[in-house]
Amino acid sequence: MLTPALQNCRFLKAARREKTDTTPIWIMRQAGRYLPEYMSVRTKVTFIELCKSPDLAAEVTLTAQRVLGVDAAILFADLLPMLEPMGIDLEYAKGEGPVIHNPIHSPADVDRIRELEDVASLHFVFEAVRRIRRDLPADIPLLGFAGAPFTLASYAIEGGGSKNYVKTKTMMYTDEGAWRTLMERLSRSLVRYINGQINAGCQAVQLFDSWAGCLSPDDYKRYVMPYTKSVIDGIRPGVPVINFLTGNPALLPYLRDAGGSVIGLDWRVNLADGWKTVGHDVAVQGNLDPVSLMADLPTLRQRAKAVLDAAEGRPGHIFNLGHGVFPEVPPEHVKALVEMVHEMGQNA
Repeated sequence: MLTPALQNCRFLKAARREKTDTTPIWIMRQAGRYLPEYMSVRTKVTFIELCKSPDLAAEVTLTAQRVLGVDAAILFADLLPMLEPMGIDLEYAKGEGPVIHNPIHSPADVDRIRELEDVASLHFVFEAVRRIRRDLPADIPLLGFAGAPFTLASYAIEGGGSKNYVKTKTMMYTDEGAWRTLMERLSRSLVRYINGQINAGCQAVQLFDSWAGCLSPDDYKRYVMPYTKSVIDGIRPGVPVINFLTGNPALLPYLRDAGGSVIGLDWRVNLADGWKTVGHDVAVQGNLDPVSLMADLPTLRQRAKAVLDAAEGRPGHIFNLGHGVFPEVPPEHVKALVEMVHEMGQNA
């Protein structure tokens, strides 16, 4: 049950396409390496230790929201630890990012991937949610998140990052039965994991399909959309879901078909065009190019105004970057952007 303060907060009103006093804003990767307050914590522990410490994850989440003055906090976590109890041997190698030591090399390997029947092994995530919700301002919602099935499957098959997703696509194309089994196990596991975040205290969630932009529209529709849709359909009714995919505006119509009360737009599409494509009966989030934060403040203001102008004052716009903030960005520019959006958004 939402408190009156949360029910009437800017972010949730915008997610419902209701009029707000100004455009709400939060920033993807807002607790990140560009923030000195984050680095003061991060330099003392490894990345995965930070993710698995409820106290520290709560601290960096709360600090980022407070320092930036954004209209939502997003849980500090990572997409991949939910794969560990499913049988994936995951390591965060220094300077290399996530490495999977037992990737899915063949369709037969799918049989060793266990469905996440019980999310208790991810207790550290839910405990962080409870602590963050307890200490957040009463009118600031907490966003949970997870990786979409395709992105998680790609990590598990490729063993880490990839430029062309050859192994993932090869399995998709050559053994659709194994692909279906893997995606169904991931999808059902994700529903339990996301609802666990909601039960612990999240007011909305974002589903990141960070890698699905590598697909053609036909492949997305056939191999991905049904599973993303099954996740979104399984999330507790009434909880706003931001469905976000990056790298391929041609997929937007299918992203809309997959579901979500808010469709995340990256910077590769004009916001007005993207909103028209997905339909004005859903809210949209985005979509400033993250590199804009490296520019001088007058240029940043001009570029933020262009995004607001593209929204045409229509209720249902949540301002964000088209992807995460870069580590090199001056933190004062992010703070300035929040102030700019709140100021200019009143007149949008």
